[in-house]
Amino acid sequence: MTQKYKTINFPFPNSFEQLTKSFTKTLLMYNKTHNITGSKDENSIQENMYDSVYPLQFLSHIPKTAVDIGSGAGFPAIALAFAIPSCHFTLYEPIAKKSAFLHLIKSELSIRNIDIKTARIEKEKPKIVDFITSRAVCSTALLMKLSKGFYDKNTIMLFYKGQKANEEIADLQNAQIFTRGLRKYILIKGLGSAV
Repeated sequence: MTQKYKTINFPFPNSFEQLTKSFTKTLLMYNKTHNITGSKDENSIQENMYDSVYPLQFLSHIPKTAVDIGSGAGFPAIALAFAIPSCHFTLYEPIAKKSAFLHLIKSELSIRNIDIKTARIEKEKPKIVDFITSRAVCSTALLMKLSKGFYDKNTIMLFYKGQKANEEIADLQNAQIFTRGLRKYILIKGLGSAV
């Protein structure tokens, strides 16, 4: 494990670093022709991977089931799936070329703990999960609306945000913000049933 990841207080599996390297290589190749992310070099992809897993140290427990809303090129969901192999992730990505990339990654790296849906989460049949994640998709209020029926009082939500994070949780009692540079990580739990 590189020194950078050792600064995160989380028990990463031995496979994490190699999977991250393989993911980076495949994303760089795929991105040349399909342009699915603004990360154009190894350093920027590695920074996105680090950003994805950094807030894991703030979780109170390891989730077993998760959904990611608007998975894009795989941040944060792919990195989180590498970090928590015991958790099953369902990735919702409605844009076909991004979904195709996620399917490629699942196949090439033999990732068993993810499923990819080329769909919007609000169009799917809800099921309660332990963990809901999303990065740079829409406001916190809208994310909670879109994921209605997927969470209960035990579900943890982790949203990757920027400068407006404090405004977005002004009306929420069960939300915390953790900060790293310009990144704000919103952690929400104990909301009660949304069915």
